Amino acid sequence: MSHLNYNHLYYYWMVCKKGSVTKAAEALFLTPQTVTGQIKALEERMDGKLTKRNGRSIEPTELGQLVYKYADRMFGLSYEMLDIVNYSQKENVLLDVGVADALSKRLVSQILLEAVPDDNSIHLRCFESTHELLLEQLSEHKLDMILSDYPVDSTQSPGLFSKKLGECNMSFFCQKAIQFDDFPTDLEKHRLLIPGSRTSMGRKLLQWFDQRGIQPNVLGEFDDAALMKSFARYNDVIFLAPQIYQNEVDGSAPLYQVAKVAELKEEYYVIFAERMIQHPAVKSICETNFQSLFLV
Repeated sequence: MSHLNYNHLYYYWMVCKKGSVTKAAEALFLTPQTVTGQIKALEERMDGKLTKRNGRSIEPTELGQLVYKYADRMFGLSYEMLDIVNYSQKENVLLDVGVADALSKRLVSQILLEAVPDDNSIHLRCFESTHELLLEQLSEHKLDMILSDYPVDSTQSPGLFSKKLGECNMSFFCQKAIQFDDFPTDLEKHRLLIPGSRTSMGRKLLQWFDQRGIQPNVLGEFDDAALMKSFARYNDVIFLAPQIYQNEVDGSAPLYQVAKVAELKEEYYVIFAERMIQHPAVKSICETNFQSLFLV
């Protein structure tokens, strides 16, 4: 019985995960022709077709599903082995963290501090993006954990788990003091900056507007909370942010809380793969009580 070429199997696994030869080739830094040739070689070895066309996508055949099932377990274990070897070392343990750009960087920083032990043996690498892209990278073992405003659906993402760390009340802020006579109706008289509709808070806010019959005068939508806050400082606008920002009222930069929104709360979750449960940084974050961090 001839030896199985694991490179061929890996390329096939990537095609199944990406859904197309082109996307797999981009991830592998290869040409689509090379990937296609490797899969054909694997099909010859398996003596059967592994993929079939479904519109523009590629999906596994019945034989392909069987092969993918084993390949997924094999390569999942290989990544787990590398992770364990990495964080079992005594020095310079690498931790790749994905941060949803919608979250408050101030709160995220405080959470991440719990991941760094007193001896500074953790080497943090942080990446910002949307929840969806970060979840995809976590599934592909490119990240060790995610901080996000969404939990993970384990039925849709097997092997991934999430834990809620806390929630923060939301308020409207402005760079100058504003007195509302009729909140929230008075919001219609001002230009607003709001979280993007792709974010959890953005969708909650639009629903909140709709339930109260508010027609907001939206100047801009921002997926990045820090960028929205910075933009607001140079414009006569009102923006929505975590209530902890009220602590900055007495700072050098003017920032005033206009109104609290008791119905809106920004939630914070840590998401990680099963293989990372015993990672010292992940374990520390999951075991820490962050209640005082989210209270104002």
